[in-house]
Amino acid sequence: MFEQVKLTYSFDALEPHIDALTMETHYTKHHATYTKNLNDVAEKANIVGQSIEDILSQWKKNASDETKAAVRNNGGGFYNHNLYFGHLAPNTGGEPNGVLAEKINQTFSSFGDFKNQISKAAIGQFGSGWAWLATNSEGNLQIMTSANQDNPLLETEGIWQPILALDVWEHAYYLKYKNLRADYIQAFFEVVNWDQVAHNYEQRRR
Repeated sequence: MFEQVKLTYSFDALEPHIDALTMETHYTKHHATYTKNLNDVAEKANIVGQSIEDILSQWKKNASDETKAAVRNNGGGFYNHNLYFGHLAPNTGGEPNGVLAEKINQTFSSFGDFKNQISKAAIGQFGSGWAWLATNSEGNLQIMTSANQDNPLLETEGIWQPILALDVWEHAYYLKYKNLRADYIQAFFEVVNWDQVAHNYEQRRR
């Protein structure tokens, strides 16, 4: 059974950057619905017992035609939000350190340049979707974007896996920031737990 990531902070803990009502609605309504729908279709799609990473990497091959859309949309929504909520935390932000910091500097020249590039990608994502920092098995880094609930795992059949998820669906920010997506993106970086992102990176490199 697929389960939502357990939050280690209260809904109001990310104030003033992300407001409590947005967090509660996002987690208990949107994310919960994707999780429920994925569990509802799992047996019919013959994906019970598989990891969500394997499911998304192989969804074109394994899901039947009648369940492909449900697996893609709800599996993506489940995975994307687990990653997103899993690397948010109060009293964080700042910059990464260690191996991840070195790789970001090597790939994007500096953390500041990386932040500018992913922010630009997120702002430019037309309509609902995501911006990602993704890695492959060799530890390379790439900024990517996806529409709706797609993600690099699904789009590259597992070659690229996201380690940082920036949700730019309107439900992630509209209650507080209205149409000012750029302001939300700036606030997002104030609550990123870079230790968790670095952990995601190391897990992929093993």
